[in-house]
Amino acid sequence: MVAGDLVQEHLRADTGAPDDITVGRKTPELEGAAERCPTYEEAIKTGGAGETDSDSRALEQEKEVPAADEREAMLPNGGGGGEAEEKQGTKLETKLYPRRFAVLLVFSLYSLVNAFQWIQYSIIANVFTRYYGVTNDKVDWLSIVYMVVYIPLIFPATWLLDRKGLRLTALLGAGLNCVGAWLKCASVSPGLFGVTVAAQVVCSVAQVFILGLPSRVASVWFGPGEVSTACAAAVLGNQLGTAIGFLLPPVLVPNTPEDVALTGHNISVMFYGTAAVSTFLFILAVIVIKDRPLLPPSHSQAVLPSSLSEDYSYKQSIFNLMKNKAFVLLLVSYGIMTGSFYSVSTLLNQMIMSCYENQELNAGRIGLTLVVAGMVGSILCGLWLDHTKTYKMTTLIVYGLSFLGMVVFTFTLDLNNIYLVFVTAGALGFFMTGYLPLGFEFGVEITYPESEGTSSGLLNAFAQLFGIIFTLIQGKLTTDYNPLIGNIFLCAWIFLGILLTALIKSELKRHNVNMGADSNQLQAVPTECPGDCPSETKTNGGKMEPSISFSRETTL
Repeated sequence: MVAGDLVQEHLRADTGAPDDITVGRKTPELEGAAERCPTYEEAIKTGGAGETDSDSRALEQEKEVPAADEREAMLPNGGGGGEAEEKQGTKLETKLYPRRFAVLLVFSLYSLVNAFQWIQYSIIANVFTRYYGVTNDKVDWLSIVYMVVYIPLIFPATWLLDRKGLRLTALLGAGLNCVGAWLKCASVSPGLFGVTVAAQVVCSVAQVFILGLPSRVASVWFGPGEVSTACAAAVLGNQLGTAIGFLLPPVLVPNTPEDVALTGHNISVMFYGTAAVSTFLFILAVIVIKDRPLLPPSHSQAVLPSSLSEDYSYKQSIFNLMKNKAFVLLLVSYGIMTGSFYSVSTLLNQMIMSCYENQELNAGRIGLTLVVAGMVGSILCGLWLDHTKTYKMTTLIVYGLSFLGMVVFTFTLDLNNIYLVFVTAGALGFFMTGYLPLGFEFGVEITYPESEGTSSGLLNAFAQLFGIIFTLIQGKLTTDYNPLIGNIFLCAWIFLGILLTALIKSELKRHNVNMGADSNQLQAVPTECPGDCPSETKTNGGKMEPSISFSRETTL
């Protein structure tokens, strides 16, 4: 049996609690499901009354170990608990390893560099248009290409993550990021715009192997009391890269239209520095990042298989997610919010320059304020989720405040007060960027035990799709009319996102597994002999009887 089968038939939160299940090897005495199950059922009914001491001990063992075959049906590969489960009679264990912090740090850093390379053109679009002799829309496409490439490649990327694991996927992301950075170094010439486009395409492919990993890194390496904070920290790296992308390019490549050679030298310094850092981080990724720890960090990970069986269907996993109405609503609402953030980030330089002349440096600083405030919001939201587990309530509140922030930013942008723009952009970024890890973690909760990489990948695919649409439309409105019209367009869509978020039914499946295991409420109960199960109800030879049901979202 595989994780996908269990999702389709039993919503695996109702499987056995690791604390109450002991893993044992099959023995000759325990072979034969038809012989074993009547003994177990009879023992349950009689409660061991009138038995000798030896019979009582035998019954006690039967209660702890219903059968090896049944155990294998319930928890494939022993639940993925690592080497400790291979020893006879060893209880399923969970453990937190110090290495998890190194994995999180390295991932966050190379994600940072990838995000930096995404925005480094757009924030000084006026410099690159003069240097390469192209129009604004062509420079905008250097940012949009990140979104375009992501959509078709996310499906093979998440398939690779499910099949080959975290390490290979992470190394592909770090490696391609490094290759793209070095290719940019060869594009520093006014006639080589095509080379810089090719380099940016390589970096955008690297992003496909990066954006979907925060929830996987958090779930596989971190415990239930820190998983949301870890996911927020992983997203934080990408946000920090965007912040540095707003700050450094205007400083490293100032606007010197009268000296093309100096502009080329400054661009070269920025590109070579990025390539050196990318190379160093790729080496660190090779050394530090592993697929998973020896022992799982949480009960929700312990009951999942450590590897997929051959009959696992990635297509079926996608189909399961798309049948989940709550997740479909989250896909659209997450796409609207994140797409709006991508659009504002890409067009920020044009909006600021339209309202305030010769303010390239302040445009970068406003972008920095936008993202740094969002980083604070991300961490606070992650800590709040770990403390309260109020996913829907928090998501809805942050969405509503993002809408208010967008409205205020829209109607105060052109008041001839650049300092007010810093304040409004900071408020907008705090909530809009702070929403990103909320969407990831909420998606994992309502789709557990489907792969975190698959759910995160779909969320990011919708984010990129909406980002492309919003950037093209808002850019056209900003160019043909003014930034006010373009921002009002985004406000209307964000308001629609609030309504969709309010319709999501919140079932915290992963949280319920962890809570049930901690309180010994999750029981693996064999209800029939595996050999007697009707073919239509079999799940690789075993049937699971739910012992708890999913509760709706917990409240304070």
